[in-house]
Amino acid sequence: MPRAIVLGNGNLLINLDKDLNMRDLFYPVVGLDNHIGGQSCSTGFWEEGSFSWLWEDSWQKELAYQQDSLVSFVQARNEQMGLELLISDGVHYFHNLFIRQMNIKNNKNWSRRVRIFFNHDFSISGNNIGDTAFFDPVSRGVCHYKRNIYILANGIAQGKGVFQYATGRKRFRGAEGTWKDAEDGWLEGNPIDHGSVDSTISFELHLEAGEEENLWYWLVMGDRLDAVRRLDHLVREEGPGILLEETKRYWRNWVNRYDWNFGDLPEKVVNLFKQSILIIRTQCANNGAIIAATDSDVLATARDHYSYIWPRDGALVAVALDRVGFPEIPMRFFQLSSQMLTEGGFNLQRYNADGTPGSSWYPLSRDGEERLPIQEDETALVSYALWHHYQCFRDFEEMAPFYWSLVKRIGDFLLSYRDPDSGLPLPSFDLWEERRGVFSFTAATVYAGLNAAANFADLFGDYKSSDRYRQGAAEVRDGMERYLYHQELGRFLRGIYYSQKKGKVELIPDFTLDSSLYGLFGFGVFPADDPRVIRTMEAVRDGLKVNTWVGGLARYTGDWYYRMSDDLENVPGSPWLITTLWLAEWYTAVAKAREELQPARLLLEWAADRALGSGVLAEQFHPYTGEPLSVAPLTWSHSTFILAVANYLEKWQALP
Repeated sequence: MPRAIVLGNGNLLINLDKDLNMRDLFYPVVGLDNHIGGQSCSTGFWEEGSFSWLWEDSWQKELAYQQDSLVSFVQARNEQMGLELLISDGVHYFHNLFIRQMNIKNNKNWSRRVRIFFNHDFSISGNNIGDTAFFDPVSRGVCHYKRNIYILANGIAQGKGVFQYATGRKRFRGAEGTWKDAEDGWLEGNPIDHGSVDSTISFELHLEAGEEENLWYWLVMGDRLDAVRRLDHLVREEGPGILLEETKRYWRNWVNRYDWNFGDLPEKVVNLFKQSILIIRTQCANNGAIIAATDSDVLATARDHYSYIWPRDGALVAVALDRVGFPEIPMRFFQLSSQMLTEGGFNLQRYNADGTPGSSWYPLSRDGEERLPIQEDETALVSYALWHHYQCFRDFEEMAPFYWSLVKRIGDFLLSYRDPDSGLPLPSFDLWEERRGVFSFTAATVYAGLNAAANFADLFGDYKSSDRYRQGAAEVRDGMERYLYHQELGRFLRGIYYSQKKGKVELIPDFTLDSSLYGLFGFGVFPADDPRVIRTMEAVRDGLKVNTWVGGLARYTGDWYYRMSDDLENVPGSPWLITTLWLAEWYTAVAKAREELQPARLLLEWAADRALGSGVLAEQFHPYTGEPLSVAPLTWSHSTFILAVANYLEKWQALP
């Protein structure tokens, strides 16, 4: 289930699904330890004779964010229970604190008692072994802990604190959890339990006919019991409403630091542009980690998650954020990248949020020979992104350390990891992580990475290195023209594969149409209006179009990942947001007048129409229903949208 609302401050991240269940809680490093791990922390309501969880079909819900903020605006209504809710959730911009304001209206014609229940299905540090949940007599809330992770739940309603509480076992020897205890409207008050545990707290409201009241609920995080008690006290002293308003104003000011001219773009595109910047911020840890996705539902199909740093994704996110004037996150990413880079000057497939190597399926040898378990674009794009950063901000002094810790090491690797005959990069895995060979996209990133290294070398007077890097880039470009362009087809190939037969090396062409051929112009190897690029992009546009009402472009012909159709003629693969926006980027690049920007603008609108009501963008979409597939939000999807909008606006302002 997609994460409809994501809230965070770089240390704490909380994801909510469409039913307002809390599904992920990362702390103190976004992307590292998930203390819920896809289970549901749910909200329930009781009145005399009836009980309903907010996830039940009897509730009608609309989820959004408040304008230009990371505070939610949720409307919910249950006709049977006669309850109407306005809910605002936020993670404080500074304190590691989640706050929920719930305005509850009694739509019945009589007064009544209503009890609201909050269940906490935590698995601290990613597992449910050795957790403790207990009632805290000091704060009068319920606290969960393991080692140095403490989570305290509390609240206030009509001037009173927690009405009832319970702690107990969950999913062990037949115990379902305290959420089940809540359904009769009464909690038994067990003060402590350990092992695989959950907890539930409740609040009671007395509502007259037509009356509405506010309930405040919060979670505070810390590394000790006294730390969460102090933060809980702060919430009470300052007032949860003031802290939530502070958060709303902070993010509104943060995202609106520049006065953008949005040209002819419609409001839905403008709103998604700003919300995408905010959503990306939630997926970025303050230690520099840029996380691909924090939607843990993918665990059900892969037994692994997306909460990793892919250096490629991180680099392209950094490019987008720098492009629109948010350099703080990219700078922290580059600092972490310096630590992640191997001794050999290359990046591994992916990393954990603390910079340690993540899980991988790339073999380190084949036929008894060692080979690098890499996709080379993940190394080259970091160099490319750093030069782009310098071009945006000219922060000369801050770049000097990166030249020696990052750029020069990458440049030397890119230069050496090439075939001496073709000048092309040696085989590595493609950006889709599915095949090993020499690919146009990878070669384009190596070209860009070497040019970036050459530019930095010139900047710092290392002319010997700059000459070597620039010559290497030229050789890569020449190799692409010789080996990756197919004269008969009149377009570029996805890639080539080396095959040895009878002692001779044979080059096997890969004719598959692939959206990643965008890299030919996207990374500056060839102009977007080069006839060869035009024919290539036209083939991509026509061959990868999804011919259903959903529209969009597939990754490549016959894409198997989340395949929903065998009708490859009309549905060559599920439509991806990234790949569709790459086509928009090409339309923008070749436009010679404002009216020629219309195809790009229509694709930007297409992307906005695919977003959830909250603005969250998925990786891909069902070709027949338009429903999100795979993870949501995908950070790369949001950064691609931001970059496509920024480039569109720059072109729009430049054209007559």
